[in-house]
Amino acid sequence: MDVRLDGRVALITGGSRGIGLAIAQEMAASGAGVMISSRKADALEAAVATLDGEGAWFAANAGEPAEAEACVAATMERFGRIDILVNNAATNPYMGKTIDIDRPRLDKTISVNWAGPLLWTQLAWQAWMQEHGGSVLNIASIGGLSVETSIGAYNATKAALLHLTRTLAAELAPGVRVNAIAPGLVKTDMARALWEPNEAAIAKMMPMARLGEPADIAHAAVFLASDQASWITGTTTVIDGGALLR
Repeated sequence: MDVRLDGRVALITGGSRGIGLAIAQEMAASGAGVMISSRKADALEAAVATLDGEGAWFAANAGEPAEAEACVAATMERFGRIDILVNNAATNPYMGKTIDIDRPRLDKTISVNWAGPLLWTQLAWQAWMQEHGGSVLNIASIGGLSVETSIGAYNATKAALLHLTRTLAAELAPGVRVNAIAPGLVKTDMARALWEPNEAAIAKMMPMARLGEPADIAHAAVFLASDQASWITGTTTVIDGGALLR
């Protein structure tokens, strides 16, 4: 299947590395204009240089409303439209039992992982999608479908994001489709503490006998944003190498 995004514009948060960058690269290669956003300008500049197509960047903290608004405005000024929004930015400032988390780190986790996607979707809706339609893709986690006591607060925000996906899919249909991807353990910098010390042992426990790569998520993201997925909304696509089968 030749999945194309010609003439579309994608705005991707957390787009300077890992899954976000892989999605940006795949969408650009499929013909979309791509705006990537994250906090650090130098990382964004380097990331845009890897895109095979039309790309731009804007530095913004995904959890800060004023910066999100400025990024959406910059995307409209640069490209004139926002057809695809990928809410990929996430944070996990706390490792440990949820019962012990302090309020500042809890607030930061909620702000970026749940309130952020809602905010960016509101802004994209107001700027373009309400009148012209579009596709929103939320990058969640299989942690939102399971229990891990070491990252329970993070997983709770991902569970909330999955519910938000279904809610917005119902509210914004039929013009805007809203879907989620729930990755398993993917070899990214953010997840390095989880996989790097025990990669071989973890892979042995996986039905597919390997950890995920960012490209595994990016391929699905392009499909879900494309016309080939025009009757898909409110769904969560689990891409975890079979981890939830264990």
